[in-house]
Amino acid sequence: MAKRSYPLAKVYSLLEPGPVLLLATAGKTRPNVMALSWHMPMEFEPPLVGCVLGNRDYSFDLLKAARECTLNIPTVDLADQVVAVGNCSGRDTDKFQSCGLTAKPAKLVGAPLVAECYASLECRVADTRLVNRYGLFILEVVQAWVDGAVKAPRTLHHRGWGVFMVAGETVRLASGMR
Repeated sequence: MAKRSYPLAKVYSLLEPGPVLLLATAGKTRPNVMALSWHMPMEFEPPLVGCVLGNRDYSFDLLKAARECTLNIPTVDLADQVVAVGNCSGRDTDKFQSCGLTAKPAKLVGAPLVAECYASLECRVADTRLVNRYGLFILEVVQAWVDGAVKAPRTLHHRGWGVFMVAGETVRLASGMR
């Protein structure tokens, strides 16, 4: 197999980290939601998730101030809303209202859950040492919710510039983990 040079500015599309999330924050006057693809699990117990937000994003300021959020996992049936959320700013738009999403009160944090998502994680900021330099927030999941009726969620995975993959076939392989 012959490989060719690949543009460094597009390397991120080869390293897709997982499903697109909807990160919700409480906001000062109304809740806000943003589409987020740059995240990674970091620890099992307590569950930690690393999320990278740009320092020009409205949600960056809200998360930095409130130190809590929810991470909501949409399925492919919400693709239009996910793209709409990602294509506008919460500074001047009520994204819940304009994108047809429902903010539902969380149990342990002030940020809302996105009712339409099949799973939601209530999070508190656990570490901010890399926020100013890299925009990397370390979040601790303090409560998790999942719709038990959704057996095989078809999640969206962002490849860049409006291109998405949809989770599909599941393959089970031998594992030595217990």
